[in-house]
Amino acid sequence: MTEILPSYVRGEWWTPADVSSAVTVADASTGEAITRVSTEGLDLAGVLDYARTVGQRSLGTLTFHQRAVLLKQFALALTERKQELYDLSKRAGATARDSAGDVDGGIGVLFTYSSKGRRELPNGQVYLDGPVEPLSKDGSFLGRHVYTRLPGVAVQINAFNFPMWGALEKFAPAFLAGVPSVVKPATPTAYVAEAWVRILVDTGLLPEGSLQLVSGSVPGLFDHLRLGDLVGFTGSASTAERLRSHESVQTGGVRFTNETDSINASVLGPDAVAGTPEFDAYVKQLMVELTTKAGQKCTAIRRAIVPEGAVDDLVEAVRTKVAERVVLGDPHAPDVTMGPLVSVAQRDEVLRAVGALEAAGGRVLLGSTGAPQVVRADGSVGPAPDGAFVEPLLIGFADASADAVHEVEAFGPVASVLTYRTVDEAADLVARGGGSLVTSVATNDPAVATTLLTRVAAFNGRLLFLDRADARTSTGHGAPVPHLVHGGPGRAGGGEELGGIRAVLHHMQRTAVQGSPEMLTALTGVWHQGAASRTDRHPFRKSLAELAIGDQLVSATRVVTLDDIETFANFTGDLFYAHMDEEAAAANPFFPGRVAHGYLLVSWAAGLFVDPEPGPVLANYGLENLRFMTPVSPGDEIRVVLTAKQITPRETDEYGEVRWDAVIHNQSDEIVATYDVLTLVAKEADAAADAVGTPAPVEAGA
Repeated sequence: MTEILPSYVRGEWWTPADVSSAVTVADASTGEAITRVSTEGLDLAGVLDYARTVGQRSLGTLTFHQRAVLLKQFALALTERKQELYDLSKRAGATARDSAGDVDGGIGVLFTYSSKGRRELPNGQVYLDGPVEPLSKDGSFLGRHVYTRLPGVAVQINAFNFPMWGALEKFAPAFLAGVPSVVKPATPTAYVAEAWVRILVDTGLLPEGSLQLVSGSVPGLFDHLRLGDLVGFTGSASTAERLRSHESVQTGGVRFTNETDSINASVLGPDAVAGTPEFDAYVKQLMVELTTKAGQKCTAIRRAIVPEGAVDDLVEAVRTKVAERVVLGDPHAPDVTMGPLVSVAQRDEVLRAVGALEAAGGRVLLGSTGAPQVVRADGSVGPAPDGAFVEPLLIGFADASADAVHEVEAFGPVASVLTYRTVDEAADLVARGGGSLVTSVATNDPAVATTLLTRVAAFNGRLLFLDRADARTSTGHGAPVPHLVHGGPGRAGGGEELGGIRAVLHHMQRTAVQGSPEMLTALTGVWHQGAASRTDRHPFRKSLAELAIGDQLVSATRVVTLDDIETFANFTGDLFYAHMDEEAAAANPFFPGRVAHGYLLVSWAAGLFVDPEPGPVLANYGLENLRFMTPVSPGDEIRVVLTAKQITPRETDEYGEVRWDAVIHNQSDEIVATYDVLTLVAKEADAAADAVGTPAPVEAGA
């Protein structure tokens, strides 16, 4: 595989005509040439224009749910061929465990965003943020915040250490938002990125222009960016600062999110002494962070902050773990558990950083900076002068306040050991990192955890508290998950990748929209109080194909009696004094005397609006946003107004979700209660008939 690595641009695979300036990419273990990379002659402006036109058009025809279904199909396609990706990753120094984090982690991101997109986003193209804001007394003028997709292109510049996971954590939320991506992988592992992109292209499922790959450098790319575009960058702080200072970012309105160097910390609590489960978990975690990806992780532990007197126990425990578990060598050898750094150049950079730490007062407590003996691909053991191997290293500092230990990152299997006397001093050391992606704390003492949370949360994007209860189930210090924010303040870049639907919203614009209920209903696809309604026939008799936003039922009335209240109280066991004791209830400032149970009223409301015969409504699976507004006394009457508020067809099922606006009124037309009812409704009347007698897809309610 020494030919020029192709790019995938404007719907086809492209290679340069002039390869004289191509850069050679080598095997991390042997130095053997793998491929060459060049973008000489590539029209980058044309690549961006293709995304903004063709990509925007193809993604713009799809709803959130349709894009989410495609993400799942992409994940399944990659899963079927992940062994190819594992094998290719070995040439970058990745062991099977490393590939599980990168390849499987990237696939997991796609699955997660597919699931969250279908659960948490509407089957439309506009996302509502927050409740309705009434702007007039009569309800004729309303305001809402909405998110709509950006009209440009997401340029994603990725680091070498995670060519799949790091790329897909950017691609998935952009795709779900409806914004086309241009992926620029780091050169040392660009061939892995080319492989997963090729798999997705081979599926034939990619919307045209939604994903492009540039294999090589992108000179002048930022000159062609404009308002509506955004950049997601992972890499060094110096490069990030240079890119951030470009005119397109400074004054052109281009959004720039970056994740950069991070001197992450891990604190061993004062209670976590040798022999405790917390100490054992800390040691295991530190060993994993030193050796996974050969320490080439933006989330790896760089500063192990431990109590005075714990250093010897810690180092000896890590030494034992490394001796038991770590086999350094070429990942093609079956017994190898830790591979090389990604390149000889990266090895030399790590050793230079170790030298700077030693010059600042650090001394090597574990490992050696000399050329190690390694297991070769054929199983033999010996030196590998052309490989990028470095042993796991722990560097101790007598002076924990030395500037270098909080500023110099050796991006490899290297961590510094610092000591503290008090928990506040440990917090001060964490903060010296200037902003981190993650800090972990091993403690079983809630007071220690609380102190550190209040002192260091502002300096971290994520905090992991490790104790005996979660030691076995924790994903670990260095493992971001797509459900939660991945990013950090200050030195860590100030950005947020991942983070569930938050990451999707990074690719959208939040806008305050004002208008009449009728207009906001049309704009958002959600019915608003005051908009037009229709009462032609019972809405529960309508399939999803027949039902429309605003279809409404105004029920008959029902009188609430004292006997009803007492029957409900005795039947349910809810004998709260407001329902059973006239004198006590009257003394309560919220009630005029004995009142009906709120849940009695909600139950009766269901009886007032439900059509009992089998039909399109398959199940009631929830109730949200319930608020009781006005108490109901014996002798009062109630009625309910039920309106189809939002209709969400499910892409892969024969039914969809209908959200109903339910309002209970009393005889004076005062609002007694408001809430949303959630039902599953068949898409077609025939499907509803077929569903009769089959198990409900979710637990049914009243």
